[in-house]
Amino acid sequence: MSDTATSTFFIVMNAASGSADAREEQERIEATLREAGQPYELLAVADPQELHAIARHAADEAQRHRGAIVVAGGDGTINAVLQSALPTGRPFGIIPQGTFNYSGRAHDIPLATEAATQALINANIKRVQVGMLNGRAFLVNASVGLYPKLLQDREAFKQQYGRNRLVAMWAGLATLLQDHRQLALEIWHDDRSELVRTPTLFVGNNALQLEQVGLPEASDIGRRRLAALIVKPTGSAALLWLAVRGMLGRLGEAENVRDFSFKQMTVRLASATRGSIRVATDGEIWQAALPLRFEVAPEALLLMTPAADGG
Repeated sequence: MSDTATSTFFIVMNAASGSADAREEQERIEATLREAGQPYELLAVADPQELHAIARHAADEAQRHRGAIVVAGGDGTINAVLQSALPTGRPFGIIPQGTFNYSGRAHDIPLATEAATQALINANIKRVQVGMLNGRAFLVNASVGLYPKLLQDREAFKQQYGRNRLVAMWAGLATLLQDHRQLALEIWHDDRSELVRTPTLFVGNNALQLEQVGLPEASDIGRRRLAALIVKPTGSAALLWLAVRGMLGRLGEAENVRDFSFKQMTVRLASATRGSIRVATDGEIWQAALPLRFEVAPEALLLMTPAADGG
């Protein structure tokens, strides 16, 4: 058991939609904590532009009062709060609210709001490996090329048609059927270098996601190694077939993909040594300066996970 039951939870909640559902979720969280007598301060984020500032405030307060930092939201919101939480060394809790919720599901955190909130009380602390891209932390994955484009299109579809997995799948299919730019990348990893052409470079740090698509490197996650996947130059039809193989858990068997694990990896554009490129970390899209440096964070995240006895 940890000491989190007697410390204050500083909860950052994504309530940007302002919907009745968001208010109901907040009420569920607060009711569960009040019933348990758990001290907390809930910081609702109504404006997405305020998320990082509110996350920093929560992290500062948790460090000052020896409390825990908790985030209620999807993988993107979790990633935003992670940036401020990781350097503090304070316990980090998750109340999943997103579409895929890989950050929580990989560590058996319940998807139901009340159950996830209850699990934070008397939670066990698990040291979880964190990936880094140019100093920015990620728990699930980081990518360059086609995958950030897919995420961008998926967000546009969700805003128009709603946030659910079916909409996400249709958005992915629409993106894969478009023409795609092939990137020429110079890659250095584990004392070797190579020049590759690819529509996308994907780096994984979530064993559950890698297992689901059928990549054997899932077993290396947590051993201070990340997993890389490089798609060989190919057309839209072949990319669509790769997506199907991924859904069937057989992506690692495909002939037109390469996958390997690594400790550190540096990536440059063959056509440019400087400048920036669009990347994605845990679903958040941003411009990263070249070269790209992927590695494992020196410190682990102290993740609050359900106690083995459910207490």
